[in-house]
Order: sequence, then C-alpha cells, then structure tokens
Amino acid sequence: MSMKKKLLGIDVGGTKCAIIYGIQEDDKLTIIDKKKFATTNVDETIENILLGLEDIMRINKLDTSNTDAIGISCGGPLSSEKGIVMSPPNLPGWDNIPIVSVVEKRTGIKTGLQNDANACALAEWKFGAGKGTKNMAFLTFGTGLGAGLIINGALYAGTNDNAGELGHIRLSEFGPVGYGKKGSFEGFASGGGIAQIAKTYIMERYQRGEKVSWCNPQDLNSITAQKVAEEANKGDELAMSIYETSAAYLGKGLSIIIDILNPEMIVIGSIYARNEKLIKPIMQKYIDKEALTGANKVCVVKPAELGEQIGDYAALSIAANLNG
Repeated sequence: MSMKKKLLGIDVGGTKCAIIYGIQEDDKLTIIDKKKFATTNVDETIENILLGLEDIMRINKLDTSNTDAIGISCGGPLSSEKGIVMSPPNLPGWDNIPIVSVVEKRTGIKTGLQNDANACALAEWKFGAGKGTKNMAFLTFGTGLGAGLIINGALYAGTNDNAGELGHIRLSEFGPVGYGKKGSFEGFASGGGIAQIAKTYIMERYQRGEKVSWCNPQDLNSITAQKVAEEANKGDELAMSIYETSAAYLGKGLSIIIDILNPEMIVIGSIYARNEKLIKPIMQKYIDKEALTGANKVCVVKPAELGEQIGDYAALSIAANLNG
C-alpha cells in the first residue's frame, strides 16, 4: 500500500529563500505550493522563513498532526548532526545558527538540515536520474562543483559533513582556479572554470594577432560558460576546444571517483545536463583510458533529471530522508 507523506522544505540561498510544500507518494514527489522571498540580514531572514512556513501551513491546512517532516537545504559549512549553520560564505552573519531547533520550536515538526549539494544528491537519488541505485555520486557542475555521495543506500556525509568535496581535488599543477586551488576539479568543471579557460584561450589568439568573432578583447572579463557553449554548439572550433579541455578533466576527475567508490551511477547537473552532447564523448574517452575496467563497466554517467526545480526537490528530499 502506498504511503502519502506531506513534507515541507526550506531552501536557504545567498540571494533568495524558498518555502516548499510537497506530497511524496512512493518514489514520486509532487510540489504543491511554493513561496519565495529575498535573503536579507540573518534575523530578518530567519523570521521570514518562520512566517513563510506558517503561511504555507495555514493555506494548505497543515499542522503537527498531518505534516511528516521539514527539510532545510543550505550552503555549508554546517553540522547536519547538530542542526547548526556555521558561517557559509554566501550567508554573512549566519554564525553558528541552530536553525533546526529554531524551526522545530516554532512548528513542533521534526526538522533536518543538509548542505545543498548533499540535498541535491538525495533529490536525484530518490526522485530523479538515480532512482533505484544503491551507490551513486552527484556533481552539481554549475557555478561551482559541489557533490554528494550515496553509499550503500544512504547519504554519506563523512565525519563532519565534508565528504564529497570533490571540487577540491587537484587534477593539475596549473590551471583554472576553483575552491581556492589552481588546477582543481572545480577549476576545470564549473561555469566559473570554463570562463577562466575561455579567457586564457581567447587571450592566446589575440596575442597572436588573430581575431575571435564572438568575443572582443574588452569583453574578456564578462565571458560566460553559456556563451562558449552557444558558440561550440554552432561548431566554432575555439569554443569546442574550450569545452574539450573541461570535458577531458571532467573525465579524469570522474575516473578517480569510479576507482575509489565503484558507483553504479554518476549524475551530473546544470552545465553537463544542458551540454551532454558537447561534453560526453571526450569525458568518456578519458574515463575509458583512466578508470579501472571492471569499475568503469558497471558505472553509467547520466545528466540530472530534476532541472531547474532541483532546489525545491532537494529541500523536500531532506524531509523525506528523515522518515527513511
């Protein structure tokens, strides 16, 4: 018999927050209602979160008797065990905020906290591309490279919530900077990293006296991964070579994950999901060259399925995971 769970999610971001109400039925999650507001100073934001929760609960006739759990998705560092947010760079003033107990006290409903990359991993595992897997890695591949690990059918957060910080692995002595480290996995496999690679390649052309039709020298600092992807998809040779560099290092990085964790699936979001055709052939070539054959054989790399709604699903997945 299928069980219906009524879940609430709180997505805390640097610029905006959202309160989400969803209903889980087996491996389906339906989003029923959502309320968004700007992130301001810490006290005001927390009060707006609590008022937003009360609002959504009132509108949807939710209370302690019919609401299963609340999940909070937030940038780290944080302690999922203690329910404390510990000074994330994108949330000034959030210094050791016991957000879980604040929410539980106000609502009387069981609440859980996870960093946003772990929450996205839970979402793709429970309701997206990774449904039915036992061992899965998730990579954001967006502005940065966050990651989350599902091991033996459970989220693996590590000793102090630092497991899965794959973006910090150094793949090359020199290279684009990500995670405060030149040549890091995030440096090569993120929007910011692709923009840095593009800048270097385009500058080379200009210093050789060649022109780049889609980027003037004065526009170098505003180049984006999206612009490069648009040109690469039109067949521009330089833009394709920029994505090939990113794809090669993505393949090298994934090989390390495959060798260490032996997952059955790696799910990759944002830029990969939008540009799979562009990235996959080169990425796969490097995985085939670098990864253990036996481990490579059982691992499939898939684009994330939840798309733009992943943040909503992520917060609700934390709540779903609290109830097993």
